[in-house]
Amino acid sequence: MMSKWNWIVLQLTRRLWFRSSLFAILAVITALVSIALKPFIPLSVTGVTGTDAVDQILKILASSMLAVTTFSLNVMVSAYNAASSNVTPRTTRLLVEDTTTQNVLATFIGSFLYSLVGIVALSMGAYGRQGRVILFFVTLIVIVLIVLTLLRWIQHLAQFGQMGETTQRIENVALEALTERLDNPLLGANEWKAEQLSAAQAKAVYLNEVGYVQHIDMQALADFAERHKLTIFIVQQPGSFVYPNEPALWLKSAAPEIDIEPVIAAFTVKPQRSFDQDPRFGFCVLSEVASRALSPAVNDPGTAIDVIGRSVRLLSIWNNEAGRAGVGRFSRLYMKALKPEDFFDDLFTGIARDGAGLIEVQICLQKALKALATTNPQAFSLPAQHHSLQAFARAEKALLTEHDRQRLKKFIG
Repeated sequence: MMSKWNWIVLQLTRRLWFRSSLFAILAVITALVSIALKPFIPLSVTGVTGTDAVDQILKILASSMLAVTTFSLNVMVSAYNAASSNVTPRTTRLLVEDTTTQNVLATFIGSFLYSLVGIVALSMGAYGRQGRVILFFVTLIVIVLIVLTLLRWIQHLAQFGQMGETTQRIENVALEALTERLDNPLLGANEWKAEQLSAAQAKAVYLNEVGYVQHIDMQALADFAERHKLTIFIVQQPGSFVYPNEPALWLKSAAPEIDIEPVIAAFTVKPQRSFDQDPRFGFCVLSEVASRALSPAVNDPGTAIDVIGRSVRLLSIWNNEAGRAGVGRFSRLYMKALKPEDFFDDLFTGIARDGAGLIEVQICLQKALKALATTNPQAFSLPAQHHSLQAFARAEKALLTEHDRQRLKKFIG
């Protein structure tokens, strides 16, 4: 499990400014290295064709990179707005964290700063004849890098922010989160089964914030439990909405005077949910995409059918040992197991409600539920049957013709 500080560092590296800052620093260093290396350049090579024109090349690069950077930022903002209005606002974060976009923007900003520093140094006479040689060849490398980046950027823009590409991003992050959770179903803890705790048995710990749990430092909780020789029952998992009057966890056999600040610090609470430790969030966002597509203003049942297919593909990786990994790595920590019905609720409730009057969506939904129940009867048969009946009950009232009702009824059971 990732510690809290490692998780914070990971979040920082995903920020748009992080790569741009690194490339900018590298660009400045690259432009100044030519000054330090000029004593090692023989005078015999100072007459290389083009070295006298390096200042003009740098001016062209500086002006063009500033324009290209501004254009790229406008394209990014347009893509964010399009995804927010056409898909769902929850996808904007995925576009902001897109590595290709960040690398492209960082390359353009770095090239601009490289040119700017080079022009200033040339104006000061810091390079001399020998330094111009190094600067010239480095500039040629920068130009090649810019051309390759532009070609990659053009290809990326052909699909950046579109419905299909954005939905695929959601599926990818949902798959990654679910896979990690199935591989480590209880985040290293033991399964908390039917045992109920009360204030007489254990001490409740409350968080002082209102928001969603984005990350839990399980190692910090395990160290705390081992240090004080107590057992921790974790109530709120990543993705849970917490507030001060709801226990986040219980400390069993804890001394009344124990300092619980390290326990509270192990929880990271933010206003929005995160895709990382919260596999259900990706499924909720997929359901939002389908619901928006089924709204009268959009009227796009094909996207809802696409989301249903992606949902089946995601849930097909479920294994029946999820949440039941025996003795966890942290012997003093306990957590509730994952429930398949929670994922079904996240995915299919909204689609069944908003697509109740569309026969093609209802048939696809019934086929998907049957496929899941057949694929994994032990985990999915009950929730699939429940959602199948609920969806049919909604459709019976919303479908306009008896023919469609009878047609849908063939897929029940």
